[in-house]
Amino acid sequence: MNLAITKSELILGGQKSGKSRRAENLAQSWLAQSPQHQAVLIATAQPWDEEMRQRIARHQADRAERVPGLRTVEEPLALAEAITRHSTPDTLIVVDCLTLWLTNLLMPVDAEVYEENQPVAQVDTAQTASFLIAIQQAPGPVVLVGNEIGLGVIPLGREVRAFVDALGRLNQDVAATCQRVTLMAAGLPLTLKDMP
Repeated sequence: MNLAITKSELILGGQKSGKSRRAENLAQSWLAQSPQHQAVLIATAQPWDEEMRQRIARHQADRAERVPGLRTVEEPLALAEAITRHSTPDTLIVVDCLTLWLTNLLMPVDAEVYEENQPVAQVDTAQTASFLIAIQQAPGPVVLVGNEIGLGVIPLGREVRAFVDALGRLNQDVAATCQRVTLMAAGLPLTLKDMP
């Protein structure tokens, strides 16, 4: 499968929609184009509990089998720095996933439990701005994976509503920055934006 690679692509979709598989296919296509090409996956997941540890291990094993040339770097918070550090003209970067990155920023595992009158955590706009600049200035292609979770019912709880709002804003900002935006559903891509 030879997929067209753009300077930057945001891949959105629901859980198990085929987002990560598309990103892997893009990395595989990139690696097949030239022996000088490299691909790095920046993983944002953190092993919060035993189920998450098992899930991460399963994803790592599956990815290594499907795309053996895709090297993994774990970075749950400093995405701008990781993109800047690993991007070269011959290196495709995959960030999987933006939703977990935002979760790490807004709802850290070691944070105290929210109280009723406590303010809801906010996204650091400087951190988001530096992330968007890193995407724009990356010398090689960047593929970003994220969830589209705003299509369902309005969630209960102010923290969850605030998170859904923050993710929606982040997705819009990243979509405005990227050359291509793809929505995945049932393993099928729908191109929402494609700029040359």
